[in-house]
Amino acid sequence: MPARLLISAALVGATAQPALAEVIVETDRGFVTRDEAVVDATTKEVWLALIAPGKWWSSAHTWSGDAGNMTITPQAGGCFCERIPEDPDPDKITLEGSVEHMRVIQSYPERALRLNGALGPLQSEPVNGILTIAMSEVDTGTRIVWEYAVGGEMRFEIPVISKAVDGVMTQQLAGLAQFLGPVSGAGSSTDEASGGESEVEPEAAEPNIDVDEAPLESVEQQPAAESEGPSVDEAFGDLLDDNPET
Repeated sequence: MPARLLISAALVGATAQPALAEVIVETDRGFVTRDEAVVDATTKEVWLALIAPGKWWSSAHTWSGDAGNMTITPQAGGCFCERIPEDPDPDKITLEGSVEHMRVIQSYPERALRLNGALGPLQSEPVNGILTIAMSEVDTGTRIVWEYAVGGEMRFEIPVISKAVDGVMTQQLAGLAQFLGPVSGAGSSTDEASGGESEVEPEAAEPNIDVDEAPLESVEQQPAAESEGPSVDEAFGDLLDDNPET
């Protein structure tokens, strides 16, 4: 098991990157990241892949070092958990462990999955995080919107941790998109007129945040930034279309 967990905004393959990835809200007590991708798959295929994170989650962002140990029980109260295998060293006596990354608070098959939990190094902080993943049919497949809202006291500088977390969220959605077959993505664009592809220079990766070296003192509060993009309700309000009385 790795001695520490790194949050990294590492670059991933251009064809797998979400079409939109950004920090849309940043205040002195939290932030919201939003990522979006369109994949060449049905909503059912997206849902079945989403609830099998061991097939697409990045092993670099696990405690065990193997994404195959990740599972989601897609029911309210279900766990997004990771198994920590026993140490195979014959000179050690160990037991199997586990980590709860998040807990399911809404499971709407083929429409939305909402989970509650603080991911990565945020787990050590008194913060709350809500991850909402919504999917909808489009002409070219399925549109996935992935939004993570974090709020509360934390021993990290908000402008730094928000960008790092956004990088990790981008990487996870990219892994899901690559597993399913992306249609559109940041880092590449299709020239419809010529029928070819135009390359876009990748942006530099954000620096790693080492949990062991992260600032533990209280950070100076940062001024609130104006929100850009839709709110959570606006992004996922279409879930109520079929239930107007809800």
